[in-house]
Amino acid sequence: MIERYTRKEFKELWSDLRKFQLWLKVELAVCRAWHKKGKIPLTALTEIEKRTKVDEKTIERINYYERIYKHDVLAFVSAISEQIPEYSHYFHMGLTSSDVVDTALALQIKEALSLILQTVEKILQKLKELALREKKTLMMGRTHGVHAEPMTLGLKFLSWYEEMKRNKERLLRALENISYGKLSGAVGTYSNLDPEVERLALEELGLKVEPVSTQIVPRDRHAEVMWALAQTATSLERFATEIRHLQRTEVGELQEPFKEGQRGSSAMPHKKNPIHAERICGLARLIRSYLITSLENVVLWHERDISHSSAERIILPDATTALDYILNLFLEILDGLVIDRERMKENINLSFGLYASSKILVMLMEKGVPRDQAYEMVQRCAMKSWNEKIPFYISLTEDEKVSQYLTPDEIKKAIDPWSFLQHLENIYSRVFQNNL
Repeated sequence: MIERYTRKEFKELWSDLRKFQLWLKVELAVCRAWHKKGKIPLTALTEIEKRTKVDEKTIERINYYERIYKHDVLAFVSAISEQIPEYSHYFHMGLTSSDVVDTALALQIKEALSLILQTVEKILQKLKELALREKKTLMMGRTHGVHAEPMTLGLKFLSWYEEMKRNKERLLRALENISYGKLSGAVGTYSNLDPEVERLALEELGLKVEPVSTQIVPRDRHAEVMWALAQTATSLERFATEIRHLQRTEVGELQEPFKEGQRGSSAMPHKKNPIHAERICGLARLIRSYLITSLENVVLWHERDISHSSAERIILPDATTALDYILNLFLEILDGLVIDRERMKENINLSFGLYASSKILVMLMEKGVPRDQAYEMVQRCAMKSWNEKIPFYISLTEDEKVSQYLTPDEIKKAIDPWSFLQHLENIYSRVFQNNL
């Protein structure tokens, strides 16, 4: 991922330094397991643990060998072996490259998901706060971008909160599902290894044993991670798109934060654009595109090749880094979100009370008017109100047929925006289960 959209934690996590450090961590865990099995003497293990390291000089040696070998794991093994020449025959003993790469990759993905989940938790707390604070902030609910019926801003945030809860569950499942390693050799048969060595090493690393591995850990696990990342990014795009719509000049109900000194346009000094929400939308599309590649990585020749490897070197760092970035960007938007409550009230009145058409329709049906006839009556009054730009209340009370069934007081109560929200508390109690 480019520097512009990379936070420090993820730059470090997906660096070559961190990758090779994790490779060494896996190798040392295997050495300790071999020691427990009596294959590596304590004196040798002690020296291996003390002398092996990965720093910038080590990476230079790895790069040197890779230019010759065209194989990064062999280059890594050779570079580390230089640090322990008399004990190098114990290093990488019985392992195949993917034993190290896949096991270390699981550790990297676990760390990435853990960092992402920390931010998700902050977003959940902020959305809960906003949902409760704006619980009774009236605004117009829209369908197809057109006025529908009144709702509250709190309900909008409550919807986002619930969706982010589901994303948290998806990410947690992905974290659980990726927490597997394999140290089982070239085709997963332990031809030069001992299953007990695998169990001991993975236990030390905090991973579970892949029940049936091939040369690699099966890639459906990684595809599930990518699905959770893509779905979370898609949710953020949904929220950001709504903020963008509500920031439009003609709506003007929400506005993402605009800090002192910030500029919105090179040509128009008055501009305050929803650039952060738009950036979230753009990067969400990128993350979703990686899901296709991740699914295609599941299919390998004879269940074991590395056609997935080149793609994963891009999509896993990029997707996790981009999601981390837009999660934090969304949190920044929420923290500084500008809410124009007066504009929300003004916008409710733009459609002359026509939002009450469904309630008037039901009231007429309850009075015994056949549905089609009731629909025609309400629609006629609604069109009159819209075309003549008069309150819906007036067109209803002046209509002879409607007046036969509904009194002016009944109509007035139906048009009251709060009459649509009598079950607001019920919705909130379902979400928070009476534990606010």
